Amino acid sequence: MKVLKFGGTSVGSPERIEQLLPIIKSQTADKHLVVLSAVSGTTNDLVILSELYAGKDIEGAYRHIDALYEKYKVFVSQLFKTEEGVSEASLFIDKIFDLFYQFKNKNFTSDAERIILAQGEIISTTLFHLHLKEIEIPSTLLSALDFMLVDEEHEPDVDFIREQAGLEMAKYPEETLFITQGYICRNAQGEIDNLRRGGSDYTASLLGAALQAEEIQIWTDIDGFHNNDPRYVPNTKPIAQLNFDEAAELSYFGAKILHPQSVFPARKYNVPVRLLDTMNLSASGTLISGETTNQNQIVAIAAKDGITAIRIQSSRMLMAYGFLRKVFEVFERFKTPIDMITTSEVAVSLTIDQTEYLSEIIKELEVFSAVEIDSDQSIICIVGDFRENNHGHATIVSEAVKHVAIRMISYGGSENNISLLVPSAFKVETLRSLHNRLF
Repeated sequence: MKVLKFGGTSVGSPERIEQLLPIIKSQTADKHLVVLSAVSGTTNDLVILSELYAGKDIEGAYRHIDALYEKYKVFVSQLFKTEEGVSEASLFIDKIFDLFYQFKNKNFTSDAERIILAQGEIISTTLFHLHLKEIEIPSTLLSALDFMLVDEEHEPDVDFIREQAGLEMAKYPEETLFITQGYICRNAQGEIDNLRRGGSDYTASLLGAALQAEEIQIWTDIDGFHNNDPRYVPNTKPIAQLNFDEAAELSYFGAKILHPQSVFPARKYNVPVRLLDTMNLSASGTLISGETTNQNQIVAIAAKDGITAIRIQSSRMLMAYGFLRKVFEVFERFKTPIDMITTSEVAVSLTIDQTEYLSEIIKELEVFSAVEIDSDQSIICIVGDFRENNHGHATIVSEAVKHVAIRMISYGGSENNISLLVPSAFKVETLRSLHNRLF
């Protein structure tokens, strides 16, 4: 069995859905589980709708629902070709939008918001299933709410997913094509919840890992990981193979093609992930597996924006006992992850990309240290084989950026990357200089 995930742009219009059919038709001999995101733009629309309801702007919410309803009416009229198909899809859309109107008389809570946000994937998967039915391609629509579960720490319950997804699919022993929603799940209280933004990749990886799939395929609109960001750097090239650690570094530090969390379930259960291009079916894409194929090589560069650097210097004597522990405890209390870190005897510099609690964090740090903040920074991540027996890579990187003001360097914490922190104004220059020197 293979798990195939298609993102929002891949189902973003009737024309794009039609382009998926050759992929679907070519793989129906064996069992396949298709995971879909919401139609491109829909999740943003549903976030806006939730904000309008939360702000008690009922008239604004109704106008927003009406506008989104008109979009989907056009979508249905263009996707479906038969009277029966249009009728069945229209009845379904009417039911969903009736649900949206019902929140006017309720005290709008986070539970209500999660119910609204879940409808994006429910819409896309149901319309896709009904379209396949119209063109006589058999498929079975499964509700992710029956098997995708997170625990009280919002971590996926892989054992439950394995058991329940297997039971749901076993109800249809003759079927080979299954469709389900990405992103959405239930929480430990049984309420509708979600895996956060980018969660459809995560859903596909969790299902592929839990069901021990032959392969997880992530279909997007680019032919795999590139060795640099093609938006800023000319003449980038796709990477044929990566190991799980390399892919995790690239996805975490800025490569948008794959959500960072989606690598970890596949790595843990050793299920290969293949990144493919819906617009170029002949492209081989990128295969991510447990094999190390890029020995003693630098393979790619990625950049992560929106970084804030924090320099924390102990206000007490040298070698103050417990200083680092106190620093980390502050970030732990506010559930704020740290990206990069460098230390000296009496100071630590670190970076974060979540600044929701920055003012509170600074206030607590200033009780026992002096704090300096630099915003508008970017992390440049150079990924490759940096094991201790390999020589010269750090020197090459340093030479490539000797004209750039480097705020921080992190090297040695991982065998797979060197990370540089630079002001965001110098990001593109840094990417291009590294690319010209390394590739």
